[in-house]
Amino acid sequence: MKVLPLSEAIKRHVHDGDTVALEGFTHLIPFAAGHEIIRQQRRNLHLIRMTPDLIYDQLIGMGCAARLTFSWGGNPGVGSLHRLRDAVENSWPHPLTLTEHTHAEMAVAYQAGASGLPCGIMRRYSTTDLAHVPNAPVAAAQCPFTGDALAMVPAINPDVTILHAQQVDCAGNVLIRGILGAAKEAAMAAHRLLVTVEERVEQFDADMNAVVLPAWLITAVSIVPGGAYPSYAQGAYPRDNRFYLEWDDIARERKTFLDWMAKHVLAIPSHMEHLRLLGVLA
Repeated sequence: MKVLPLSEAIKRHVHDGDTVALEGFTHLIPFAAGHEIIRQQRRNLHLIRMTPDLIYDQLIGMGCAARLTFSWGGNPGVGSLHRLRDAVENSWPHPLTLTEHTHAEMAVAYQAGASGLPCGIMRRYSTTDLAHVPNAPVAAAQCPFTGDALAMVPAINPDVTILHAQQVDCAGNVLIRGILGAAKEAAMAAHRLLVTVEERVEQFDADMNAVVLPAWLITAVSIVPGGAYPSYAQGAYPRDNRFYLEWDDIARERKTFLDWMAKHVLAIPSHMEHLRLLGVLA
């Protein structure tokens, strides 16, 4: 594990055409890392996430994505992701191929990837025409022991998983507190793991049920205070609900979206400057 500036971590470990999972389930969403991917103009990415929201809207609208695998997409509590819709409906700025799962299927697929298995297995409760779609992401099977109907989901093994967390210790281990979503499984399923953290400490004071990712699992860590803003980081800062509401108007039209991204992401060198520009930091 190496401690690297975020710009260097993305430069070294995120490449055009990669499969990239930026996980975070309402919490600890790696916005700073997503913005750095946009600044470095990565292209033809296969983006993966259980719940793509604003940062994926930004990545898609800025032309980084060719494909999206997900289980729900939207601006939580507000409405649609307008840049995602524009890509699907109008191929702007590029066509976007979708692979849609349920939350359970995504969780099983990540778990299979983390376990070194080619697919995950879950119960199949009903048969639908989705099984006949070309390259369908779920296949029917039968349990050889009980005869029960099963569904098989291909494993997810991202080239890169990117997470945000609260702390890294002096040995390079990372502590995650709060809602986990699929963070642990996505980390263990990936070929490379990048983590941005709020701070570096000598030793953890880990709560019950907190997750510690060992240093040997992690490719690089970047110290990025506020790296999950405008989502929240338990124990550090709350979710900025106002920003999520404002994003609906910002992203609705192509010009307002591009103008905002040019000013708030492309024209500045770091997430710290991004927060200052938004008035979050003095």
